[in-house]
Amino acid sequence: MPIPEFVSELRSKVGQSPLWMAGVTAVVLDEQRRVLLGRRSDTGRWALITGIIDPGEQPADAAARECQEETGVHAVPERLTSVTVSPPIVHANGDQAQYLELTFLCRAVGGEARVNDDESVEVGWFDPDALPEGFDERARQRLQIALSGAAEAYFSFDATAAESAAADDRAGQSLRTT
Repeated sequence: MPIPEFVSELRSKVGQSPLWMAGVTAVVLDEQRRVLLGRRSDTGRWALITGIIDPGEQPADAAARECQEETGVHAVPERLTSVTVSPPIVHANGDQAQYLELTFLCRAVGGEARVNDDESVEVGWFDPDALPEGFDERARQRLQIALSGAAEAYFSFDATAAESAAADDRAGQSLRTT
């Protein structure tokens, strides 16, 4: 997989230390509501269309760009469906990263699904109920969220930590007033 120039520049300074990166995932549907997947050249596994957001690039633009670059399909992002964080990843070259994952539900509007760069060895449309074997479980969850029809984007929030901080604040205020 080609490494974006801005990441190469960062890596020249930080080596293989963990980098916090922003990425997009495009859940692209065709008119039959099939989902577009690519079989990754690095792992051999089928996956949703993903990529790194370029500096200054709008996330929805990045989702559309990655889709066209990787698969030849032109897609229009229709809504943000989830905001998640990947587990820490060690890439095949030893580089460490963790990704803020912005997932968009997209509509295919043109082009033809094909291997369009070296990031995939195969590209295809799949019924969401008949995904290929070995499809990543985290990607499956983001796909289910995208297809759920929920109007709002999914995100995780640790309410316990927020409630604990608020309780600490209240306790500190009562100590100052006594």
